Amino acid sequence: MIKENQRLLNQIQVVLDGIVIICAYVLAWYIRFSSGIFELDPWYLSLQEYMKLLLYIVPGFLVLYYIFHLYVPKRVLGRRLEAWRIFQANIIGIMALVMMLYVTKQSNISRTMLFVFAVVNVFGETLERNILRIILRKLRKKGYNLKHIILVGYSNAAEEYIDRIKSNPEWGYDVRGILDDSIEIGSEYKGIKVIGCTDDLKVILPENKLDEIAITLGLEEYNKLGKIVNMCEKSGVHTKFIPDYNNIIPTKPYTEDIQGLPVINIRHVPLNGMLNRVMKRTMDIFGAVVAIILFSPVMAVVSVIIKITDPGPLIFKQERIGLKNKPFYMYKFRSMVVQKENDEKKGWTVKNDPRVTPIGKFIRKTSIDELPQLFNILKGDMSLVGPRPERPLFVEKFKEEIPRYMIKHQVRPGLTGWAQVNGYRGDTSIRKRIEYDLYYIENWTIGFDIKIILMTFLKGFINKNAY
Repeated sequence: MIKENQRLLNQIQVVLDGIVIICAYVLAWYIRFSSGIFELDPWYLSLQEYMKLLLYIVPGFLVLYYIFHLYVPKRVLGRRLEAWRIFQANIIGIMALVMMLYVTKQSNISRTMLFVFAVVNVFGETLERNILRIILRKLRKKGYNLKHIILVGYSNAAEEYIDRIKSNPEWGYDVRGILDDSIEIGSEYKGIKVIGCTDDLKVILPENKLDEIAITLGLEEYNKLGKIVNMCEKSGVHTKFIPDYNNIIPTKPYTEDIQGLPVINIRHVPLNGMLNRVMKRTMDIFGAVVAIILFSPVMAVVSVIIKITDPGPLIFKQERIGLKNKPFYMYKFRSMVVQKENDEKKGWTVKNDPRVTPIGKFIRKTSIDELPQLFNILKGDMSLVGPRPERPLFVEKFKEEIPRYMIKHQVRPGLTGWAQVNGYRGDTSIRKRIEYDLYYIENWTIGFDIKIILMTFLKGFINKNAY
């Protein structure tokens, strides 16, 4: 029943998406040519002529929505992620459309109108999907379209799964109970009771009242996994496995098929792939060159001020640990008085640090001191986006204190990063910083890099934690 409902919902979603695309396209034409906002050219084409393009736009955009996983159940797709995927699909769709018009020499189609269409369509699709989400939430609260499930095994994974279901009632999950061989029947967690042992599946499954079985066995009970899966498979009920080792395996495990033998890699690093590395390196070189050109006046002025106000070298270089644990020298504009190497290595800068020069305070606060790292990027030591590199003595300290700390060295360190744009820079929690760094490493895409760069500009370069 749930599968039929989901299939019907997907069909409705496709139809609604198609209607929104058409309405956004027509509205974009009126905004461009009839609203008076834009200057009109005497040769502009009629709406009827523009409508011919919809024969390519509607199916093309719907295919892109499918590619970007916009037809997965809303139970597993958050609002912000959905909106981001809509944005990405529309950008690629418009770029492909403009390219097609260029190749076919269709110069009479207004590119401005297509840009307006993209903006209106992103807004319309996001609004339509959120309205549908609200309707589904209300239906589920009334008891409709619920997914009835049982958990097999009482473990940390079971508790965490129940926590998420309880905090997201709009998912529409109805947990009927837990089956476990070691916990007393009647015991409960947040209102979900242990209703029997695992052998009771033989009685429960034939009743055909469940939509899903979630296997949440504890690590010590994995020897029962094969038996339980066999029982579930015979019944035809959809079964999923929630492992009790999520602190080891990443949220998006990378699996390989070695002649029929499934292999789960402990860490999925997309940048291990050659194509991904080439794409990222290309973007790094292009971005660094453009940034050096744009910020060259700022760097020139800062260089003169540093030389005039404090004697010593213009550039401060410091050993950091980079890709594959290899050391390199990271460049910065010097923001402190010249000091002995042993004194410099003692620790981080503290508030009102007397070593910081007057101009140093300003360039550290505004992150201007980081601009020479653009040359580190050209050299290949760093990337535009990635985890921030640390000094060798801190790497040695943190790798013993913080689990999975060294994973950050599987990619190039960055000028900015996911942790930094979320506020974890300077004198902040190292553990939280590593959490964000690991998320970035495991979920890297070119789009994610672009998002972080945009967030760096939108949130500004001011570092309130810099001293």
